[in-house]
Amino acid sequence: MTSSSTGTPAVRQDPPEKLSRFHLRITALTFGANFSDGYALGSIGIALTLIGSGMHVDALWSGLIASSVLIGIFVGSITCGWLGDLFGRRLIYMLDFVLIVVASAAQFFVHEPVSLFVLRLLIGFGVGADYALGPTLVAEFVPARFRGGLLASLTVAWTVGYTAAYFIGTWISTIPSDLGWRFLLASGAIPAIVVLILRLGTPESPRWLITKGRIEEARAIVAKYLPGQLDVDAVAATHSTARPGRYRDLFTGRNLRRTVFGTVFYNAQVIPYFAIYTFLPVILLSLGMDADGFASGLLLNVFLLLGGVAGLWAVAKIGRRPLVIWTFGIMAVALAAVALGSHAPVWVVLPPFLIFTFVMSGSSNLDQVYPPELFPTNVRAAGVGLLNGVSRIGSAIGTFLLPITLAGWGISATLLALAAVLVVGMVVSILLAPETAHVSLDDEGVA
Repeated sequence: MTSSSTGTPAVRQDPPEKLSRFHLRITALTFGANFSDGYALGSIGIALTLIGSGMHVDALWSGLIASSVLIGIFVGSITCGWLGDLFGRRLIYMLDFVLIVVASAAQFFVHEPVSLFVLRLLIGFGVGADYALGPTLVAEFVPARFRGGLLASLTVAWTVGYTAAYFIGTWISTIPSDLGWRFLLASGAIPAIVVLILRLGTPESPRWLITKGRIEEARAIVAKYLPGQLDVDAVAATHSTARPGRYRDLFTGRNLRRTVFGTVFYNAQVIPYFAIYTFLPVILLSLGMDADGFASGLLLNVFLLLGGVAGLWAVAKIGRRPLVIWTFGIMAVALAAVALGSHAPVWVVLPPFLIFTFVMSGSSNLDQVYPPELFPTNVRAAGVGLLNGVSRIGSAIGTFLLPITLAGWGISATLLALAAVLVVGMVVSILLAPETAHVSLDDEGVA
Protein backbone atom coordinates (compact mmCIF):
# COMPACT_ATOMS: atom_id res chain seq x y z
CA MET A 1 0.00 0.00 0.00
CA THR A 2 1.47 3.36 -1.04
CA SER A 3 0.57 7.00 -0.87
CA SER A 4 -0.50 8.24 -4.29
CA SER A 5 1.05 11.67 -3.75
CA THR A 6 4.49 10.60 -2.63
CA GLY A 7 4.89 7.00 -3.73
CA THR A 8 6.12 6.08 -0.26
CA PRO A 9 4.66 3.22 1.77
CA ALA A 10 1.70 4.08 3.97
CA VAL A 11 1.99 3.62 7.70
CA ARG A 12 0.44 0.34 8.80
CA GLN A 13 -1.48 -0.09 12.05
CA ASP A 14 0.27 -3.03 13.70
CA PRO A 15 -0.48 -4.66 17.06
CA PRO A 16 0.73 -2.84 20.22
CA GLU A 17 4.51 -2.41 20.18
CA LYS A 18 6.47 -3.72 23.14
CA LEU A 19 10.20 -4.23 23.56
CA SER A 20 10.87 -7.70 24.93
CA ARG A 21 13.92 -9.61 26.09
CA PHE A 22 13.81 -11.54 22.85
CA HIS A 23 14.13 -8.32 20.82
CA LEU A 24 17.17 -7.33 22.85
CA ARG A 25 18.64 -10.81 22.51
CA ILE A 26 18.32 -11.00 18.72
CA THR A 27 19.90 -7.54 18.46
CA ALA A 28 22.74 -8.39 20.83
CA LEU A 29 23.52 -11.57 18.90
CA THR A 30 23.75 -9.52 15.72
CA PHE A 31 26.40 -7.28 17.30
CA GLY A 32 28.86 -10.07 16.51
CA ALA A 33 29.42 -9.35 12.82
CA ASN A 34 29.81 -5.62 13.36
CA PHE A 35 32.27 -6.10 16.24
CA SER A 36 34.19 -8.72 14.23
CA ASP A 37 34.38 -6.44 11.19
CA GLY A 38 35.63 -3.49 13.23
CA TYR A 39 38.09 -5.70 15.10
CA ALA A 40 39.39 -7.33 11.92
CA LEU A 41 39.97 -4.01 10.16
CA GLY A 42 41.41 -2.35 13.25
CA SER A 43 43.80 -5.20 14.01
CA ILE A 44 45.24 -5.84 10.56
CA GLY A 45 46.81 -2.39 10.24
CA ILE A 46 48.73 -2.94 13.48
CA ALA A 47 49.53 -6.58 12.68
CA LEU A 48 51.09 -5.66 9.34
CA THR A 49 53.58 -3.43 11.16
CA LEU A 50 54.55 -6.34 13.45
CA ILE A 51 54.84 -9.19 10.95
CA GLY A 52 58.52 -10.06 10.58
CA SER A 53 60.48 -10.37 7.37
CA GLY A 54 60.08 -14.15 7.49
CA MET A 55 56.54 -13.79 6.09
CA HIS A 56 57.82 -11.88 3.02
CA VAL A 57 54.94 -9.40 3.06
CA ASP A 58 55.91 -6.83 0.44
CA ALA A 59 53.92 -3.73 -0.50
CA LEU A 60 51.64 -5.67 -2.88
CA TRP A 61 50.77 -8.35 -0.33
CA SER A 62 50.36 -5.74 2.37
CA GLY A 63 47.71 -4.00 0.26
CA LEU A 64 45.98 -7.26 -0.64
CA ILE A 65 45.90 -8.49 2.96
CA ALA A 66 44.66 -5.12 4.22
CA SER A 67 41.76 -5.11 1.73
CA SER A 68 40.98 -8.85 1.84
CA VAL A 69 38.23 -8.58 4.47
CA LEU A 70 36.51 -5.86 2.42
CA ILE A 71 36.64 -8.06 -0.69
CA GLY A 72 35.22 -10.99 1.28
CA ILE A 73 32.42 -8.82 2.66
CA PHE A 74 31.46 -7.80 -0.88
CA VAL A 75 31.13 -11.42 -2.04
CA GLY A 76 29.54 -12.68 1.18
CA SER A 77 26.95 -9.90 1.39
CA ILE A 78 25.71 -10.20 -2.17
CA THR A 79 25.78 -14.01 -2.32
CA CYS A 80 24.30 -14.76 1.09
CA GLY A 81 21.72 -11.99 0.96
CA TRP A 82 20.27 -13.64 -2.15
CA LEU A 83 20.49 -17.09 -0.54
CA GLY A 84 18.80 -15.75 2.59
CA ASP A 85 15.75 -14.72 0.58
CA LEU A 86 15.65 -18.16 -1.05
CA PHE A 87 16.38 -20.50 1.85
CA GLY A 88 15.74 -18.45 4.99
CA ARG A 89 17.63 -16.20 7.37
CA ARG A 90 18.37 -18.59 10.24
CA LEU A 91 20.64 -21.19 8.56
CA ILE A 92 23.13 -18.70 7.14
CA TYR A 93 22.92 -16.64 10.35
CA MET A 94 24.40 -19.67 12.13
CA LEU A 95 26.87 -20.94 9.52
CA ASP A 96 28.58 -17.62 8.84
CA PHE A 97 29.95 -17.48 12.39
CA VAL A 98 31.25 -21.04 12.14
CA LEU A 99 33.35 -19.76 9.25
CA ILE A 100 34.48 -16.66 11.17
CA VAL A 101 35.55 -18.72 14.21
CA VAL A 102 37.58 -21.25 12.22
CA ALA A 103 39.25 -18.74 9.89
CA SER A 104 40.08 -16.31 12.72
CA ALA A 105 41.72 -18.99 14.85
CA ALA A 106 43.65 -20.37 11.87
CA GLN A 107 45.45 -17.04 11.41
CA PHE A 108 47.67 -17.97 14.35
CA PHE A 109 49.33 -20.70 12.29
CA VAL A 110 50.00 -18.92 8.96
CA HIS A 111 53.56 -18.76 7.63
CA GLU A 112 53.16 -17.07 4.27
CA PRO A 113 51.01 -14.20 2.94
CA VAL A 114 48.83 -16.30 0.62
CA SER A 115 47.35 -18.24 3.55
CA LEU A 116 46.72 -15.07 5.53
CA PHE A 117 45.05 -13.45 2.52
CA VAL A 118 42.76 -16.45 1.98
CA LEU A 119 41.81 -16.71 5.65
CA ARG A 120 40.92 -13.03 5.80
CA LEU A 121 38.86 -13.40 2.64
CA LEU A 122 36.90 -16.13 4.44
CA ILE A 123 36.47 -13.94 7.53
CA GLY A 124 35.16 -11.17 5.29
CA PHE A 125 32.79 -13.59 3.55
CA GLY A 126 31.33 -14.63 6.91
CA VAL A 127 31.04 -11.04 8.09
CA GLY A 128 29.41 -10.06 4.79
CA ALA A 129 26.87 -12.86 5.10
CA ASP A 130 25.98 -11.68 8.58
CA TYR A 131 25.73 -8.08 7.41
CA ALA A 132 23.04 -9.21 4.98
CA LEU A 133 21.12 -11.50 7.34
CA GLY A 134 21.68 -9.96 10.79
CA PRO A 135 20.06 -6.54 10.24
CA THR A 136 17.35 -8.23 8.18
CA LEU A 137 16.44 -10.52 11.09
CA VAL A 138 16.49 -7.65 13.58
CA ALA A 139 14.29 -5.49 11.34
CA GLU A 140 11.80 -8.32 10.79
CA PHE A 141 11.52 -9.18 14.49
CA VAL A 142 11.63 -5.76 16.17
CA PRO A 143 8.60 -3.40 16.32
CA ALA A 144 8.89 -0.27 14.15
CA ARG A 145 8.99 2.02 17.19
CA PHE A 146 12.26 0.47 18.39
CA ARG A 147 13.66 -0.67 15.05
CA GLY A 148 15.81 2.39 14.32
CA GLY A 149 17.51 2.52 17.71
CA LEU A 150 18.31 -1.19 17.83
CA LEU A 151 19.57 -1.31 14.24
CA ALA A 152 21.68 1.77 14.89
CA SER A 153 23.29 0.07 17.88
CA LEU A 154 24.83 -2.45 15.48
CA THR A 155 27.12 0.24 14.08
CA VAL A 156 28.25 1.17 17.59
CA ALA A 157 29.44 -2.43 17.91
CA TRP A 158 31.67 -1.87 14.84
CA THR A 159 33.21 1.18 16.49
CA VAL A 160 33.76 -0.74 19.72
CA GLY A 161 35.48 -3.54 17.79
CA TYR A 162 37.70 -1.11 15.89
CA THR A 163 38.64 0.79 19.05
CA ALA A 164 39.29 -2.44 20.98
CA ALA A 165 41.67 -3.58 18.24
CA TYR A 166 43.47 -0.22 18.38
CA PHE A 167 44.14 -0.47 22.13
CA ILE A 168 44.82 -4.23 22.23
CA GLY A 169 47.09 -3.94 19.20
CA THR A 170 48.97 -1.02 20.76
CA TRP A 171 49.58 -3.14 23.87
CA ILE A 172 50.60 -6.23 21.88
CA SER A 173 53.01 -4.17 19.77
CA THR A 174 55.20 -3.87 22.88
CA ILE A 175 55.70 -7.65 22.99
CA PRO A 176 59.08 -8.43 21.36
CA SER A 177 57.97 -11.68 19.78
CA ASP A 178 56.55 -13.10 16.55
CA LEU A 179 53.64 -14.33 18.66
CA GLY A 180 52.21 -10.86 19.24
CA TRP A 181 50.58 -10.28 15.86
CA ARG A 182 49.46 -13.93 15.73
CA PHE A 183 47.61 -13.57 19.05
CA LEU A 184 46.14 -10.26 17.89
CA LEU A 185 44.64 -11.69 14.69
CA ALA A 186 43.56 -15.01 16.22
CA SER A 187 41.94 -13.28 19.20
CA GLY A 188 39.03 -12.37 16.92
CA ALA A 189 37.87 -15.98 17.32
CA ILE A 190 37.11 -15.48 21.03
CA PRO A 191 34.08 -13.16 20.76
CA ALA A 192 33.01 -14.98 17.59
CA ILE A 193 32.72 -18.36 19.32
CA VAL A 194 30.74 -16.79 22.17
CA VAL A 195 28.28 -15.33 19.65
CA LEU A 196 28.02 -18.65 17.82
CA ILE A 197 27.12 -20.54 20.99
CA LEU A 198 24.56 -17.95 22.04
CA ARG A 199 22.92 -18.07 18.61
CA LEU A 200 21.92 -21.71 19.02
CA GLY A 201 18.13 -21.89 19.00
CA THR A 202 17.56 -18.65 17.08
CA PRO A 203 14.17 -18.94 15.30
CA GLU A 204 13.46 -18.27 11.65
CA SER A 205 11.92 -14.94 10.67
CA PRO A 206 8.12 -15.35 10.72
CA ARG A 207 7.81 -12.70 8.01
CA TRP A 208 10.03 -14.78 5.71
CA LEU A 209 8.03 -17.92 6.53
CA ILE A 210 4.82 -16.09 5.60
CA THR A 211 6.25 -15.12 2.20
CA LYS A 212 6.85 -18.85 1.58
CA GLY A 213 3.33 -19.83 2.62
CA ARG A 214 4.51 -21.54 5.82
CA ILE A 215 1.83 -19.87 7.91
CA GLU A 216 1.57 -22.40 10.74
CA GLU A 217 5.33 -22.31 11.36
CA ALA A 218 5.11 -18.52 11.51
CA ARG A 219 2.23 -18.74 13.99
CA ALA A 220 4.24 -21.04 16.26
CA ILE A 221 7.23 -18.69 16.32
CA VAL A 222 5.05 -15.63 16.94
CA ALA A 223 3.25 -17.42 19.77
CA LYS A 224 6.55 -18.36 21.42
CA TYR A 225 8.65 -15.25 20.87
CA LEU A 226 6.30 -12.41 19.84
CA PRO A 227 2.95 -13.04 21.55
CA GLY A 228 0.42 -10.38 20.58
CA GLN A 229 2.98 -8.37 18.60
CA LEU A 230 2.57 -9.62 15.05
CA ASP A 231 -0.75 -10.21 13.28
CA VAL A 232 0.11 -13.23 11.15
CA ASP A 233 -3.20 -13.20 9.27
CA ALA A 234 -2.87 -9.52 8.36
CA VAL A 235 0.69 -9.98 7.15
CA ALA A 236 -0.31 -13.11 5.22
CA ALA A 237 -3.12 -11.17 3.55
CA THR A 238 -0.61 -8.54 2.46
CA HIS A 239 1.62 -11.21 0.98
CA SER A 240 -1.19 -13.14 -0.67
CA THR A 241 -1.02 -10.93 -3.77
CA ALA A 242 2.77 -10.59 -3.81
CA ARG A 243 4.79 -12.81 -6.09
CA PRO A 244 8.09 -14.38 -4.97
CA GLY A 245 10.97 -11.94 -5.02
CA ARG A 246 13.59 -12.03 -7.76
CA TYR A 247 17.02 -10.41 -7.64
CA ARG A 248 16.21 -8.27 -10.66
CA ASP A 249 13.32 -6.73 -8.69
CA LEU A 250 15.94 -4.61 -6.95
CA PHE A 251 16.41 -2.77 -10.26
CA THR A 252 12.79 -2.12 -11.22
CA GLY A 253 10.05 0.28 -10.14
CA ARG A 254 10.26 1.85 -6.71
CA ASN A 255 13.01 -0.56 -5.70
CA LEU A 256 15.32 0.88 -8.38
CA ARG A 257 15.05 4.37 -6.87
CA ARG A 258 15.84 2.93 -3.43
CA THR A 259 18.70 0.80 -4.72
CA VAL A 260 20.28 3.87 -6.33
CA PHE A 261 19.82 5.95 -3.19
CA GLY A 262 21.11 3.20 -0.90
CA THR A 263 24.17 2.59 -3.07
CA VAL A 264 25.17 6.26 -3.22
CA PHE A 265 24.31 6.99 0.41
CA TYR A 266 26.22 3.99 1.77
CA ASN A 267 29.30 4.60 -0.38
CA ALA A 268 29.37 8.32 0.42
CA GLN A 269 29.40 7.34 4.10
CA VAL A 270 32.07 4.65 4.04
CA ILE A 271 34.56 5.97 1.45
CA PRO A 272 35.76 8.86 3.67
CA TYR A 273 35.36 6.79 6.85
CA PHE A 274 37.48 3.83 5.76
CA ALA A 275 40.03 5.88 3.82
CA ILE A 276 40.74 8.24 6.72
CA TYR A 277 40.63 5.77 9.60
CA THR A 278 42.56 3.01 7.87
CA PHE A 279 45.43 5.47 7.43
CA LEU A 280 44.79 7.66 10.48
CA PRO A 281 48.47 7.74 11.60
CA VAL A 282 49.50 8.84 8.10
CA ILE A 283 46.75 11.47 8.00
CA LEU A 284 47.81 12.86 11.38
CA LEU A 285 51.43 13.00 10.25
CA SER A 286 50.43 14.81 7.05
CA LEU A 287 48.50 17.34 9.14
CA GLY A 288 51.62 18.07 11.16
CA MET A 289 50.52 16.17 14.27
CA ASP A 290 53.65 14.02 14.45
CA ALA A 291 54.52 15.23 17.95
CA ASP A 292 50.96 14.78 19.21
CA GLY A 293 50.04 11.82 17.00
CA PHE A 294 49.25 9.34 19.74
CA ALA A 295 47.31 11.86 21.83
CA SER A 296 45.36 13.06 18.77
CA GLY A 297 44.66 9.50 17.67
CA LEU A 298 43.47 8.59 21.15
CA LEU A 299 41.18 11.64 21.26
CA LEU A 300 39.75 10.88 17.82
CA ASN A 301 39.01 7.27 18.85
CA VAL A 302 37.21 8.57 21.94
CA PHE A 303 35.12 10.85 19.72
CA LEU A 304 34.35 7.86 17.50
CA LEU A 305 32.80 6.10 20.48
CA LEU A 306 30.98 9.20 21.74
CA GLY A 307 29.60 9.93 18.28
CA GLY A 308 28.33 6.39 17.90
CA VAL A 309 26.46 6.60 21.19
CA ALA A 310 25.05 10.05 20.38
CA GLY A 311 23.95 8.67 17.02
CA LEU A 312 21.66 6.19 18.79
CA TRP A 313 19.70 9.11 20.22
CA ALA A 314 19.65 10.94 16.89
CA VAL A 315 18.30 7.93 14.99
CA ALA A 316 15.57 7.44 17.58
CA LYS A 317 14.52 11.10 17.72
CA ILE A 318 15.18 12.45 14.21
CA GLY A 319 13.71 11.16 10.96
CA ARG A 320 15.98 9.18 8.66
CA ARG A 321 15.75 11.70 5.80
CA PRO A 322 16.67 14.90 7.71
CA LEU A 323 19.39 13.08 9.63
CA VAL A 324 21.15 11.78 6.53
CA ILE A 325 20.95 15.15 4.74
CA TRP A 326 22.17 17.31 7.63
CA THR A 327 24.99 14.99 8.69
CA PHE A 328 26.37 14.83 5.16
CA GLY A 329 26.40 18.64 5.09
CA ILE A 330 28.08 19.02 8.49
CA MET A 331 30.73 16.41 7.66
CA ALA A 332 31.52 18.04 4.31
CA VAL A 333 32.01 21.47 5.91
CA ALA A 334 34.11 20.08 8.78
CA LEU A 335 36.37 18.02 6.51
CA ALA A 336 36.81 20.96 4.13
CA ALA A 337 37.86 23.07 7.13
CA VAL A 338 40.49 20.46 8.03
CA ALA A 339 41.72 20.45 4.43
CA LEU A 340 41.96 24.24 4.15
CA GLY A 341 43.69 24.48 7.53
CA SER A 342 46.05 21.58 6.94
CA HIS A 343 49.14 23.73 7.53
CA ALA A 344 47.71 25.54 10.55
CA PRO A 345 48.61 24.73 14.18
CA VAL A 346 47.12 21.61 15.79
CA TRP A 347 44.66 23.62 17.88
CA VAL A 348 43.16 24.99 14.67
CA VAL A 349 42.95 21.71 12.72
CA LEU A 350 41.97 19.30 15.47
CA PRO A 351 38.54 20.77 16.45
CA PRO A 352 36.95 20.42 12.95
CA PHE A 353 38.55 16.96 12.70
CA LEU A 354 36.89 16.02 15.99
CA ILE A 355 33.56 17.39 14.74
CA PHE A 356 33.90 15.37 11.53
CA THR A 357 34.76 12.23 13.54
CA PHE A 358 31.89 12.68 15.99
CA VAL A 359 29.27 13.29 13.28
CA MET A 360 30.64 10.59 10.98
CA SER A 361 30.44 8.01 13.73
CA GLY A 362 26.90 9.05 14.66
CA SER A 363 25.60 9.20 11.09
CA SER A 364 27.13 5.84 10.23
CA ASN A 365 24.47 4.28 12.47
CA LEU A 366 22.16 4.80 9.49
CA ASP A 367 24.24 2.27 7.54
CA GLN A 368 22.52 -0.52 9.46
CA VAL A 369 19.14 1.23 9.77
CA TYR A 370 18.30 2.37 6.26
CA PRO A 371 19.03 -0.75 4.12
CA PRO A 372 16.53 -3.18 5.73
CA GLU A 373 13.86 -0.46 5.75
CA LEU A 374 14.23 0.33 2.05
CA PHE A 375 13.10 -3.02 0.61
CA PRO A 376 10.09 -5.35 0.92
CA THR A 377 10.43 -8.73 2.62
CA ASN A 378 10.63 -10.79 -0.57
CA VAL A 379 13.90 -9.07 -1.58
CA ARG A 380 15.00 -7.54 1.73
CA ALA A 381 18.01 -9.74 2.45
CA ALA A 382 19.15 -9.46 -1.17
CA GLY A 383 18.81 -5.67 -1.04
CA VAL A 384 20.65 -5.37 2.27
CA GLY A 385 23.36 -7.69 0.97
CA LEU A 386 23.72 -5.71 -2.26
CA LEU A 387 24.12 -2.37 -0.49
CA ASN A 388 26.59 -3.78 2.06
CA GLY A 389 28.58 -5.51 -0.66
CA VAL A 390 28.80 -2.56 -3.02
CA SER A 391 29.72 -0.26 -0.13
CA ARG A 392 32.75 -2.42 0.62
CA ILE A 393 33.94 -2.11 -2.96
CA GLY A 394 33.68 1.67 -2.60
CA SER A 395 35.53 1.63 0.71
CA ALA A 396 38.23 -0.66 -0.72
CA ILE A 397 38.74 1.69 -3.68
CA GLY A 398 38.88 4.71 -1.36
CA THR A 399 41.37 2.94 0.90
CA PHE A 400 43.50 1.93 -2.09
CA LEU A 401 43.52 5.43 -3.60
CA LEU A 402 44.21 7.46 -0.46
CA PRO A 403 48.00 6.81 -0.27
CA ILE A 404 48.25 7.52 -4.01
CA THR A 405 46.39 10.83 -3.79
CA LEU A 406 48.36 11.83 -0.70
CA ALA A 407 51.60 11.29 -2.59
CA GLY A 408 50.40 12.97 -5.78
CA TRP A 409 48.04 15.71 -4.59
CA GLY A 410 48.95 16.34 -0.97
CA ILE A 411 46.78 16.28 2.15
CA SER A 412 44.61 19.34 1.36
CA ALA A 413 43.47 18.16 -2.08
CA THR A 414 42.93 14.61 -0.81
CA LEU A 415 40.66 15.73 2.02
CA LEU A 416 38.79 18.14 -0.28
CA ALA A 417 38.13 15.22 -2.66
CA LEU A 418 36.68 13.21 0.23
CA ALA A 419 34.58 16.23 1.22
CA ALA A 420 33.26 16.30 -2.35
CA VAL A 421 32.13 12.68 -1.91
CA LEU A 422 30.12 13.79 1.11
CA VAL A 423 28.53 16.61 -0.92
CA VAL A 424 27.45 14.06 -3.55
CA GLY A 425 25.87 12.00 -0.78
CA MET A 426 23.99 15.04 0.50
CA VAL A 427 22.66 16.01 -2.96
CA VAL A 428 21.51 12.47 -3.77
CA SER A 429 19.87 12.23 -0.34
CA ILE A 430 17.97 15.48 -0.95
CA LEU A 431 16.71 14.10 -4.27
CA LEU A 432 16.02 10.46 -3.38
CA ALA A 433 16.08 9.74 0.37
CA PRO A 434 12.73 8.36 1.62
CA GLU A 435 11.49 8.68 5.19
CA THR A 436 11.23 5.14 6.57
CA ALA A 437 11.19 5.68 10.34
CA HIS A 438 7.62 4.46 10.91
CA VAL A 439 6.98 2.52 7.72
CA SER A 440 5.66 -1.01 8.05
CA LEU A 441 7.98 -3.73 6.78
CA ASP A 442 4.93 -5.60 5.49
CA ASP A 443 4.26 -3.22 2.61
CA GLU A 444 5.11 -5.52 -0.28
CA GLY A 445 4.20 -3.39 -3.25
CA VAL A 446 6.92 -3.27 -5.92
CA ALA A 447 5.82 -0.40 -8.10
